[in-house]
Amino acid sequence: MDVKVTKKKLSLKDRYKLLTRDLGWQTTYQPMDKVYPYVTFEGIKIHDWEKWEDPFRLTVDAYWKYQAEKERKLYAIIDAHAQNNGHLNITDASYLTALKLFLQAISPGEYAASKGFARAGREFGGIGTQVACQMQALDEIRHAQTQIHAISNYNKFYNGFHAFADQRDRIWYNTVPRSFFDDAMSAGPFEFLIAISFSFEYVLTNLLFVPFMSGAAYNGDMSTVTFGFSAQSDEARHMTLGLESIKFILEQDPANVPIVQKWIDKWFARGMRLLSLVATMMDYMLPKRVMSWREAWNIYGVENGSALFTDLARYGIGLPKHWDDVEKSIDHISHQVQMALYQWSFGTSFHSWIPSDEDMAWLSAKYPETFDKYYRPRWENIKKLKAAGTPYANFGLPKLCQVCQLPCLFTEPDDPTSHCQRETEYKGEKYHFCSDGCQHVFENEPEKYVQAWLPMPGLFQEPLKGDIGAWMQWVGLNPGKDTGDYDGSEDQLNFAAWRTQATRNE
Repeated sequence: MDVKVTKKKLSLKDRYKLLTRDLGWQTTYQPMDKVYPYVTFEGIKIHDWEKWEDPFRLTVDAYWKYQAEKERKLYAIIDAHAQNNGHLNITDASYLTALKLFLQAISPGEYAASKGFARAGREFGGIGTQVACQMQALDEIRHAQTQIHAISNYNKFYNGFHAFADQRDRIWYNTVPRSFFDDAMSAGPFEFLIAISFSFEYVLTNLLFVPFMSGAAYNGDMSTVTFGFSAQSDEARHMTLGLESIKFILEQDPANVPIVQKWIDKWFARGMRLLSLVATMMDYMLPKRVMSWREAWNIYGVENGSALFTDLARYGIGLPKHWDDVEKSIDHISHQVQMALYQWSFGTSFHSWIPSDEDMAWLSAKYPETFDKYYRPRWENIKKLKAAGTPYANFGLPKLCQVCQLPCLFTEPDDPTSHCQRETEYKGEKYHFCSDGCQHVFENEPEKYVQAWLPMPGLFQEPLKGDIGAWMQWVGLNPGKDTGDYDGSEDQLNFAAWRTQATRNE
Protein backbone atom coordinates (compact mmCIF):
# COMPACT_ATOMS: atom_id res chain seq x y z
CA MET A 1 0.00 0.00 0.00
CA ASP A 2 1.29 3.46 -0.92
CA VAL A 3 1.83 5.74 2.04
CA LYS A 4 1.16 9.43 1.51
CA VAL A 5 4.22 11.45 2.48
CA THR A 6 3.55 14.77 4.18
CA LYS A 7 6.00 17.47 3.17
CA LYS A 8 7.92 18.88 6.07
CA LYS A 9 6.89 22.43 6.86
CA LEU A 10 9.67 24.88 6.23
CA SER A 11 11.10 26.76 9.17
CA LEU A 12 10.82 30.55 9.16
CA LYS A 13 14.54 30.76 8.48
CA ASP A 14 14.35 28.43 5.46
CA ARG A 15 11.22 30.13 4.14
CA TYR A 16 12.88 33.52 4.47
CA LYS A 17 15.94 32.28 2.59
CA LEU A 18 13.88 30.83 -0.25
CA LEU A 19 11.87 34.04 -0.66
CA THR A 20 14.86 36.41 -0.54
CA ARG A 21 18.43 35.15 -0.87
CA ASP A 22 17.53 32.28 -3.19
CA LEU A 23 15.96 34.69 -5.67
CA GLY A 24 19.39 35.81 -6.85
CA TRP A 25 21.45 34.21 -9.58
CA GLN A 26 24.69 34.54 -11.48
CA THR A 27 24.23 35.86 -15.02
CA THR A 28 25.47 33.93 -18.04
CA TYR A 29 24.61 36.02 -21.12
CA GLN A 30 26.46 39.03 -19.73
CA PRO A 31 29.16 39.29 -17.04
CA MET A 32 28.00 40.50 -13.63
CA ASP A 33 30.10 43.68 -13.79
CA LYS A 34 28.18 44.78 -16.90
CA VAL A 35 24.81 43.96 -15.36
CA TYR A 36 25.73 45.96 -12.23
CA PRO A 37 28.13 48.65 -13.51
CA TYR A 38 27.49 51.09 -10.65
CA VAL A 39 28.78 48.70 -7.98
CA THR A 40 32.34 49.89 -8.70
CA PHE A 41 31.46 53.37 -10.00
CA GLU A 42 32.06 55.21 -6.70
CA GLY A 43 35.24 53.39 -5.65
CA ILE A 44 33.51 51.33 -2.95
CA LYS A 45 34.91 47.80 -2.66
CA ILE A 46 32.53 44.93 -1.82
CA HIS A 47 34.11 41.50 -1.39
CA ASP A 48 31.20 39.44 -0.07
CA TRP A 49 27.57 40.44 -0.58
CA GLU A 50 26.50 37.56 1.70
CA LYS A 51 27.78 39.54 4.68
CA TRP A 52 24.77 41.84 4.33
CA GLU A 53 22.51 41.29 7.34
CA ASP A 54 18.80 41.94 6.83
CA PRO A 55 17.66 43.72 9.99
CA PHE A 56 13.99 42.63 9.97
CA ARG A 57 13.97 39.37 7.95
CA LEU A 58 10.80 40.36 6.11
CA THR A 59 9.45 38.46 3.12
CA VAL A 60 7.15 40.08 0.57
CA ASP A 61 4.04 38.16 1.63
CA ALA A 62 4.62 39.02 5.31
CA TYR A 63 5.23 42.64 4.34
CA TRP A 64 1.89 42.93 2.48
CA LYS A 65 -0.10 41.40 5.35
CA TYR A 66 1.58 43.65 7.90
CA GLN A 67 1.06 46.83 5.89
CA ALA A 68 -2.52 45.94 4.91
CA GLU A 69 -3.49 45.77 8.57
CA LYS A 70 -1.95 49.19 9.19
CA GLU A 71 -3.82 50.59 6.19
CA ARG A 72 -7.17 49.41 7.53
CA LYS A 73 -6.57 51.10 10.88
CA LEU A 74 -5.21 54.27 9.28
CA TYR A 75 -8.09 54.90 6.91
CA ALA A 76 -10.70 54.10 9.54
CA ILE A 77 -9.32 56.96 11.64
CA ILE A 78 -8.93 59.30 8.66
CA ASP A 79 -12.56 58.67 7.68
CA ALA A 80 -13.71 59.33 11.24
CA HIS A 81 -11.65 62.54 11.26
CA ALA A 82 -13.39 63.76 8.10
CA GLN A 83 -16.88 62.79 9.24
CA ASN A 84 -16.51 64.49 12.60
CA ASN A 85 -15.17 67.85 11.34
CA GLY A 86 -11.69 67.11 12.59
CA HIS A 87 -10.44 70.21 10.82
CA LEU A 88 -12.06 72.26 13.61
CA ASN A 89 -10.32 70.40 16.43
CA ILE A 90 -6.90 71.95 15.86
CA THR A 91 -5.80 74.64 18.29
CA ASP A 92 -5.76 77.43 15.73
CA ALA A 93 -5.69 77.80 11.94
CA SER A 94 -2.17 79.26 12.20
CA TYR A 95 -1.03 75.67 12.93
CA LEU A 96 -1.81 74.88 9.28
CA THR A 97 1.32 76.78 8.26
CA ALA A 98 3.38 73.89 9.63
CA LEU A 99 1.15 71.38 7.84
CA LYS A 100 1.46 73.18 4.51
CA LEU A 101 5.23 73.23 4.84
CA PHE A 102 5.22 69.48 5.56
CA LEU A 103 2.98 68.69 2.59
CA GLN A 104 5.03 70.77 0.17
CA ALA A 105 8.48 69.72 1.38
CA ILE A 106 8.39 66.29 3.03
CA SER A 107 5.65 64.35 1.22
CA PRO A 108 7.24 64.88 -2.23
CA GLY A 109 10.55 63.94 -0.59
CA GLU A 110 9.04 60.60 0.42
CA TYR A 111 8.03 60.00 -3.19
CA ALA A 112 11.51 60.95 -4.41
CA ALA A 113 13.05 58.53 -1.91
CA SER A 114 10.78 55.79 -3.25
CA LYS A 115 12.13 56.32 -6.76
CA GLY A 116 15.67 56.46 -5.43
CA PHE A 117 15.43 53.16 -3.56
CA ALA A 118 13.78 51.45 -6.53
CA ARG A 119 16.71 52.53 -8.68
CA ALA A 120 19.35 51.66 -6.07
CA GLY A 121 17.84 48.19 -5.64
CA ARG A 122 18.46 47.54 -9.33
CA GLU A 123 22.05 48.77 -9.14
CA PHE A 124 23.28 46.73 -6.15
CA GLY A 125 24.75 43.30 -6.85
CA GLY A 126 23.69 41.57 -3.63
CA ILE A 127 20.21 40.10 -3.29
CA GLY A 128 19.95 41.03 0.39
CA THR A 129 20.57 44.68 -0.41
CA GLN A 130 18.17 44.52 -3.35
CA VAL A 131 15.33 43.17 -1.18
CA ALA A 132 15.99 45.78 1.53
CA CYS A 133 15.81 48.59 -1.05
CA GLN A 134 12.62 47.13 -2.53
CA MET A 135 10.93 47.11 0.89
CA GLN A 136 11.94 50.70 1.58
CA ALA A 137 10.84 51.87 -1.87
CA LEU A 138 7.38 50.48 -1.11
CA ASP A 139 7.39 52.10 2.34
CA GLU A 140 8.30 55.49 0.97
CA ILE A 141 5.61 55.63 -1.69
CA ARG A 142 3.08 54.46 0.90
CA HIS A 143 4.18 57.28 3.21
CA ALA A 144 3.73 59.87 0.46
CA GLN A 145 0.27 58.53 -0.34
CA THR A 146 -0.97 58.34 3.25
CA GLN A 147 0.36 61.81 4.06
CA ILE A 148 -1.37 63.32 1.02
CA HIS A 149 -4.61 61.48 1.84
CA ALA A 150 -4.55 62.53 5.48
CA ILE A 151 -3.80 66.18 4.74
CA SER A 152 -6.14 66.44 1.73
CA ASN A 153 -9.13 66.89 4.05
CA TYR A 154 -7.78 70.32 5.02
CA ASN A 155 -7.76 71.37 1.35
CA LYS A 156 -11.58 71.38 1.44
CA PHE A 157 -11.63 74.17 4.01
CA TYR A 158 -8.37 76.13 3.99
CA ASN A 159 -6.20 77.92 1.47
CA GLY A 160 -2.68 77.04 0.36
CA PHE A 161 -3.01 73.24 0.06
CA HIS A 162 -4.20 73.01 -3.53
CA ALA A 163 -1.01 73.23 -5.62
CA PHE A 164 1.64 71.48 -3.55
CA ALA A 165 2.92 69.40 -6.50
CA ASP A 166 3.68 72.46 -8.67
CA GLN A 167 4.99 74.36 -5.66
CA ARG A 168 7.40 71.55 -4.84
CA ASP A 169 9.12 72.17 -8.17
CA ARG A 170 8.72 75.92 -8.55
CA ILE A 171 8.36 77.92 -5.36
CA TRP A 172 11.59 79.26 -3.90
CA TYR A 173 11.76 77.66 -0.44
CA ASN A 174 10.66 74.25 -1.76
CA THR A 175 13.71 73.97 -3.96
CA VAL A 176 15.59 73.35 -0.69
CA PRO A 177 14.09 69.87 -0.06
CA ARG A 178 13.77 69.19 -3.77
CA SER A 179 17.45 69.83 -4.42
CA PHE A 180 18.36 67.66 -1.40
CA PHE A 181 16.55 64.60 -2.76
CA ASP A 182 17.50 65.27 -6.39
CA ASP A 183 21.12 65.46 -5.26
CA ALA A 184 20.83 62.06 -3.56
CA MET A 185 18.96 60.44 -6.46
CA SER A 186 21.58 61.58 -8.97
CA ALA A 187 24.42 60.10 -6.90
CA GLY A 188 25.72 56.54 -7.13
CA PRO A 189 23.89 53.78 -5.23
CA PHE A 190 26.26 53.63 -2.25
CA GLU A 191 26.20 57.40 -1.74
CA PHE A 192 22.41 57.31 -2.02
CA LEU A 193 22.32 54.70 0.74
CA ILE A 194 24.58 56.82 2.99
CA ALA A 195 22.64 60.01 2.14
CA ILE A 196 19.13 58.70 2.78
CA SER A 197 19.35 55.48 4.82
CA PHE A 198 22.12 56.59 7.14
CA SER A 199 22.49 60.38 7.22
CA PHE A 200 18.81 61.25 6.88
CA GLU A 201 16.91 58.22 8.23
CA TYR A 202 19.28 57.27 11.05
CA VAL A 203 21.03 60.49 12.05
CA LEU A 204 18.50 63.22 11.25
CA THR A 205 14.99 61.74 10.96
CA ASN A 206 14.23 62.06 14.69
CA LEU A 207 14.76 65.80 14.37
CA LEU A 208 11.97 65.80 11.79
CA PHE A 209 9.34 63.21 12.68
CA VAL A 210 9.40 63.09 16.46
CA PRO A 211 8.94 66.84 17.05
CA PHE A 212 6.52 67.17 14.14
CA MET A 213 4.22 64.30 15.15
CA SER A 214 4.33 65.38 18.78
CA GLY A 215 3.46 68.91 17.66
CA ALA A 216 0.52 67.58 15.66
CA ALA A 217 -0.77 65.71 18.74
CA TYR A 218 -0.32 68.78 20.97
CA ASN A 219 -2.33 70.85 18.49
CA GLY A 220 -5.24 68.44 18.02
CA ASP A 221 -4.35 67.27 14.50
CA MET A 222 -5.23 63.59 14.86
CA SER A 223 -5.22 62.99 11.10
CA THR A 224 -1.52 63.83 10.96
CA VAL A 225 -0.78 61.93 14.16
CA THR A 226 -2.40 58.84 12.65
CA PHE A 227 -0.25 58.71 9.53
CA GLY A 228 2.76 59.43 11.74
CA PHE A 229 2.03 56.43 13.94
CA SER A 230 1.33 54.30 10.87
CA ALA A 231 4.77 55.18 9.51
CA GLN A 232 6.72 54.75 12.76
CA SER A 233 7.26 50.99 12.43
CA ASP A 234 8.53 51.59 8.89
CA GLU A 235 10.83 54.35 10.13
CA ALA A 236 12.26 52.00 12.76
CA ARG A 237 13.09 49.55 9.97
CA HIS A 238 14.60 52.33 7.87
CA MET A 239 16.83 53.49 10.73
CA THR A 240 18.04 49.94 11.29
CA LEU A 241 18.71 49.60 7.57
CA GLY A 242 20.74 52.82 7.73
CA LEU A 243 22.96 51.48 10.48
CA GLU A 244 23.36 48.13 8.72
CA SER A 245 24.25 49.91 5.47
CA ILE A 246 27.16 51.85 6.91
CA LYS A 247 28.47 48.89 8.93
CA PHE A 248 28.33 46.63 5.87
CA ILE A 249 30.23 49.10 3.68
CA LEU A 250 32.86 49.88 6.32
CA GLU A 251 33.50 46.24 7.20
CA GLN A 252 34.03 45.22 3.59
CA ASP A 253 37.30 47.10 3.00
CA PRO A 254 39.40 49.76 4.82
CA ALA A 255 39.59 51.74 1.57
CA ASN A 256 35.87 52.50 1.93
CA VAL A 257 36.37 54.54 5.12
CA PRO A 258 37.56 57.88 3.64
CA ILE A 259 34.86 57.73 0.94
CA VAL A 260 32.12 57.17 3.51
CA GLN A 261 33.51 59.93 5.77
CA LYS A 262 33.38 62.38 2.87
CA TRP A 263 29.75 61.44 2.21
CA ILE A 264 28.85 61.82 5.89
CA ASP A 265 30.42 65.29 5.92
CA LYS A 266 28.45 66.26 2.81
CA TRP A 267 25.05 64.93 3.82
CA PHE A 268 25.25 66.23 7.36
CA ALA A 269 25.86 69.73 5.98
CA ARG A 270 23.05 69.35 3.46
CA GLY A 271 20.66 67.78 5.96
CA MET A 272 21.09 70.44 8.62
CA ARG A 273 20.32 73.19 6.13
CA LEU A 274 17.16 71.29 5.12
CA LEU A 275 16.17 70.96 8.78
CA SER A 276 16.39 74.72 9.32
CA LEU A 277 12.80 74.76 8.00
CA VAL A 278 11.86 72.23 10.71
CA ALA A 279 13.59 74.39 13.35
CA THR A 280 11.40 77.31 12.30
CA MET A 281 8.27 75.16 12.45
CA MET A 282 9.06 74.05 16.00
CA ASP A 283 9.91 77.48 17.39
CA TYR A 284 7.38 79.67 15.56
CA MET A 285 4.62 77.82 13.71
CA LEU A 286 3.03 75.68 16.42
CA PRO A 287 0.44 77.47 18.61
CA LYS A 288 1.18 74.88 21.32
CA ARG A 289 4.85 73.99 21.26
CA VAL A 290 6.35 70.66 22.29
CA MET A 291 9.97 71.70 22.66
CA SER A 292 12.36 74.19 21.16
CA TRP A 293 14.73 73.44 18.32
CA ARG A 294 17.59 73.75 20.81
CA GLU A 295 16.03 71.12 23.08
CA ALA A 296 15.41 68.78 20.15
CA TRP A 297 19.01 69.19 18.97
CA ASN A 298 20.37 68.47 22.45
CA ILE A 299 18.44 65.18 22.58
CA TYR A 300 18.55 63.88 19.02
CA GLY A 301 21.70 65.61 17.83
CA VAL A 302 24.14 65.96 20.72
CA GLU A 303 23.19 62.94 22.85
CA ASN A 304 22.17 60.44 20.16
CA GLY A 305 24.53 61.69 17.48
CA SER A 306 27.59 61.83 19.72
CA ALA A 307 26.92 58.29 20.96
CA LEU A 308 26.53 57.06 17.38
CA PHE A 309 29.80 58.54 16.16
CA THR A 310 31.58 57.26 19.26
CA ASP A 311 30.50 53.75 18.19
CA LEU A 312 31.59 54.37 14.60
CA ALA A 313 35.04 55.55 15.73
CA ARG A 314 36.22 51.91 15.78
CA TYR A 315 35.82 51.91 11.99
CA GLY A 316 37.77 55.16 11.66
CA ILE A 317 34.68 57.39 11.22
CA GLY A 318 34.61 60.72 13.05
CA LEU A 319 32.07 63.46 13.64
CA PRO A 320 30.91 65.27 10.47
CA LYS A 321 33.30 67.98 9.38
CA HIS A 322 31.10 70.97 10.26
CA TRP A 323 29.59 69.64 13.49
CA ASP A 324 30.98 72.51 15.60
CA ASP A 325 29.64 75.18 13.24
CA VAL A 326 26.19 73.59 13.36
CA GLU A 327 26.26 73.56 17.16
CA LYS A 328 27.05 77.29 17.18
CA SER A 329 24.15 78.01 14.80
CA ILE A 330 21.43 76.10 16.68
CA ASP A 331 20.36 79.10 18.79
CA HIS A 332 20.03 81.33 15.71
CA ILE A 333 18.71 79.55 12.63
CA SER A 334 15.00 79.34 13.48
CA HIS A 335 14.82 83.09 14.17
CA GLN A 336 16.73 83.96 11.01
CA VAL A 337 14.62 81.72 8.75
CA GLN A 338 11.32 82.93 10.29
CA MET A 339 12.30 86.55 9.67
CA ALA A 340 13.03 85.64 6.07
CA LEU A 341 9.66 83.91 5.67
CA TYR A 342 7.91 86.94 7.19
CA GLN A 343 9.53 89.52 4.93
CA TRP A 344 8.89 87.38 1.82
CA SER A 345 5.44 86.15 2.91
CA PHE A 346 3.86 87.60 -0.24
CA GLY A 347 5.64 84.77 -2.10
CA THR A 348 4.79 81.78 0.13
CA SER A 349 1.75 79.52 0.14
CA PHE A 350 1.31 79.90 3.88
CA HIS A 351 0.78 82.80 6.24
CA SER A 352 3.32 84.31 8.60
CA TRP A 353 2.98 86.55 11.61
CA ILE A 354 4.87 88.56 14.19
CA PRO A 355 5.30 86.53 17.38
CA SER A 356 3.03 87.69 20.21
CA ASP A 357 4.34 88.90 23.56
CA GLU A 358 3.59 85.43 24.95
CA ASP A 359 5.49 83.80 22.09
CA MET A 360 8.49 86.07 22.62
CA ALA A 361 8.50 85.30 26.34
CA TRP A 362 8.66 81.58 25.46
CA LEU A 363 11.46 82.14 22.94
CA SER A 364 13.36 84.22 25.49
CA ALA A 365 13.15 81.39 28.03
CA LYS A 366 14.29 78.79 25.50
CA TYR A 367 17.08 80.94 24.03
CA PRO A 368 18.27 83.05 26.98
CA GLU A 369 21.66 83.86 25.44
CA THR A 370 20.47 84.94 22.00
CA PHE A 371 16.80 85.85 21.57
CA ASP A 372 16.57 89.00 23.69
CA LYS A 373 19.96 90.22 22.54
CA TYR A 374 19.69 89.68 18.79
CA TYR A 375 16.11 88.91 17.73
CA ARG A 376 13.58 90.49 20.07
CA PRO A 377 14.68 94.04 19.05
CA ARG A 378 14.12 93.16 15.39
CA TRP A 379 10.65 91.76 16.04
CA GLU A 380 9.74 94.79 18.14
CA ASN A 381 10.81 97.08 15.30
CA ILE A 382 8.81 95.04 12.78
CA LYS A 383 5.80 95.27 15.13
CA LYS A 384 6.13 99.09 15.20
CA LEU A 385 6.26 99.23 11.41
CA LYS A 386 3.05 97.21 11.15
CA ALA A 387 1.30 99.40 13.76
CA ALA A 388 2.30 102.49 11.75
CA GLY A 389 0.66 101.04 8.64
CA THR A 390 3.95 100.27 6.90
CA PRO A 391 4.40 96.51 7.41
CA TYR A 392 7.86 95.20 6.62
CA ALA A 393 8.05 93.42 3.27
CA ASN A 394 11.12 92.79 1.16
CA PHE A 395 10.37 92.80 -2.56
CA GLY A 396 14.00 92.28 -3.51
CA LEU A 397 15.29 88.94 -4.72
CA PRO A 398 17.73 87.30 -2.29
CA LYS A 399 21.06 85.81 -3.20
CA LEU A 400 20.65 82.01 -3.06
CA CYS A 401 23.19 79.43 -1.98
CA GLN A 402 24.24 77.37 -4.99
CA VAL A 403 24.10 74.14 -2.97
CA CYS A 404 21.31 74.18 -0.36
CA GLN A 405 19.34 76.86 -2.30
CA LEU A 406 18.32 78.78 0.82
CA PRO A 407 18.84 82.54 0.72
CA CYS A 408 22.21 83.60 2.12
CA LEU A 409 20.58 84.82 5.32
CA PHE A 410 22.59 83.03 7.99
CA THR A 411 25.28 84.57 10.16
CA GLU A 412 28.88 83.69 10.84
CA PRO A 413 29.23 80.81 13.34
CA ASP A 414 31.27 82.99 15.71
CA ASP A 415 29.59 86.34 15.01
CA PRO A 416 25.77 86.54 14.85
CA THR A 417 25.98 90.18 13.73
CA SER A 418 27.71 89.38 10.42
CA HIS A 419 26.26 87.60 7.42
CA CYS A 420 28.01 84.40 6.41
CA GLN A 421 28.56 84.61 2.67
CA ARG A 422 31.13 82.59 0.75
CA GLU A 423 31.99 82.54 -2.91
CA THR A 424 34.23 80.59 -5.22
CA GLU A 425 35.10 80.86 -8.89
CA TYR A 426 34.76 77.95 -11.27
CA LYS A 427 35.45 78.17 -15.00
CA GLY A 428 35.22 81.96 -14.95
CA GLU A 429 31.88 82.10 -13.08
CA LYS A 430 31.31 83.09 -9.44
CA TYR A 431 29.12 80.93 -7.20
CA HIS A 432 27.75 81.93 -3.81
CA PHE A 433 27.19 79.93 -0.62
CA CYS A 434 25.60 80.40 2.80
CA SER A 435 28.20 78.44 4.80
CA ASP A 436 31.58 76.75 4.72
CA GLY A 437 29.74 73.42 4.56
CA CYS A 438 27.88 74.29 1.38
CA GLN A 439 31.03 75.75 -0.19
CA HIS A 440 32.99 72.56 0.53
CA VAL A 441 30.19 70.41 -0.94
CA PHE A 442 30.36 72.48 -4.15
CA GLU A 443 34.16 72.37 -4.39
CA ASN A 444 34.13 68.56 -4.15
CA GLU A 445 31.67 68.22 -7.06
CA PRO A 446 31.48 71.52 -8.95
CA GLU A 447 30.23 70.02 -12.22
CA LYS A 448 27.16 68.72 -10.43
CA TYR A 449 26.15 71.94 -8.72
CA VAL A 450 26.78 74.38 -11.55
CA GLN A 451 23.74 72.72 -13.17
CA ALA A 452 21.41 73.60 -10.27
CA TRP A 453 18.17 75.35 -11.23
CA LEU A 454 17.78 78.34 -8.92
CA PRO A 455 14.30 79.87 -8.60
CA MET A 456 15.37 83.52 -8.41
CA PRO A 457 17.29 83.62 -11.72
CA GLY A 458 14.50 81.43 -13.12
CA LEU A 459 12.05 84.29 -12.55
CA PHE A 460 13.74 86.21 -15.39
CA GLN A 461 13.74 83.31 -17.82
CA GLU A 462 11.02 82.15 -20.20
CA PRO A 463 8.08 82.16 -19.80
CA LEU A 464 8.06 84.56 -16.81
CA LYS A 465 10.50 87.29 -17.90
CA GLY A 466 10.42 88.98 -14.50
CA ASP A 467 6.61 89.25 -14.26
CA ILE A 468 5.69 88.68 -10.56
CA GLY A 469 2.01 88.19 -11.44
CA ALA A 470 2.91 85.53 -13.98
CA TRP A 471 5.16 83.90 -11.39
CA MET A 472 2.28 83.78 -8.87
CA GLN A 473 0.11 82.03 -11.42
CA TRP A 474 2.93 79.68 -12.45
CA VAL A 475 3.53 78.45 -8.89
CA GLY A 476 -0.19 78.25 -8.11
CA LEU A 477 -0.44 81.06 -5.55
CA ASN A 478 -3.60 83.08 -4.95
CA PRO A 479 -2.35 86.47 -3.67
CA GLY A 480 -4.04 87.52 -0.44
CA LYS A 481 -5.59 84.09 0.13
CA ASP A 482 -2.59 81.78 0.24
CA THR A 483 -0.07 84.49 1.06
CA GLY A 484 0.63 87.33 3.47
CA ASP A 485 -0.04 88.00 7.13
CA TYR A 486 -2.14 85.54 9.12
CA ASP A 487 -3.94 88.35 10.95
CA GLY A 488 -7.11 89.12 9.01
CA SER A 489 -6.57 86.28 6.54
CA GLU A 490 -9.45 84.25 5.16
CA ASP A 491 -8.21 81.17 7.02
CA GLN A 492 -8.20 82.99 10.34
CA LEU A 493 -11.67 84.48 9.84
CA ASN A 494 -13.23 81.25 8.58
CA PHE A 495 -11.75 79.18 11.40
CA ALA A 496 -13.09 81.58 14.01
CA ALA A 497 -16.56 81.58 12.40
CA TRP A 498 -16.70 77.79 12.04
CA ARG A 499 -15.54 77.19 15.59
CA THR A 500 -18.26 79.53 16.82
CA GLN A 501 -20.90 77.64 14.84
CA ALA A 502 -19.61 74.32 16.21
CA THR A 503 -19.83 75.41 19.85
CA ARG A 504 -22.84 77.76 19.95
CA ASN A 505 -26.46 77.83 18.82
CA GLU A 506 -26.00 80.55 16.24
